[in-house]
Amino acid sequence: MGNITDLIEQYLKMTLSRSGKELLEIKRSELAKQFQCVPSQINYVISTRFTLEKGYIVESKRGGGGYIRIMKVESDSNVMLFEQIQHLIGQSIDQQTAQNIVLRLYEEKAINRREANLIASVLDRSHFKSSIAHRDEIRANLLNAMIDTLKYKENR
Repeated sequence: MGNITDLIEQYLKMTLSRSGKELLEIKRSELAKQFQCVPSQINYVISTRFTLEKGYIVESKRGGGGYIRIMKVESDSNVMLFEQIQHLIGQSIDQQTAQNIVLRLYEEKAINRREANLIASVLDRSHFKSSIAHRDEIRANLLNAMIDTLKYKENR
C-alpha cells in the first residue's frame, strides 16, 4: 500500500476516469476528511501530481464555497511549434517580433484569425504604460501564457 499522497492521487484519477467526463470538481475539506488528513496534504497532491506537464489543468477557489476543479487535457498537434516559439520569446520580446510570431502561428494554421487578432491586440504597446524594458518583459510573459494555453486542448 502506498503513502497517503499516492492514495489521494489514485483516488482522484480513478474518480475522474469513472465520471466519464474530463472534469472533476471536488471540495478540498471533504476530501481531507475522507482521507483523514489536513487540507494542505490535498493541496500538495494537486500541485505536484496534477500539473500541466502531466496533462491536467487545475482551477482552485478558496473559501467556504471553495472547490478544486481538475481537467484532463491533451497536447495540441502543434505542441512542438509552440515550444519552439516559446524558446524564441525568452524573457523579453518587442512588439514587432511578437507580431511576427503571431503571424507565423496563423500562417502555419496553429491559430485561427480570431485568435491571432486577439493575441495581437493584447500585445500592443499602447496597453503598457511603463518603460520599454518592462513593457517587453510583460509582453513576453503574456505571450508565453497564451501559448501555454494553446498547447493543450480541453476535452470538454
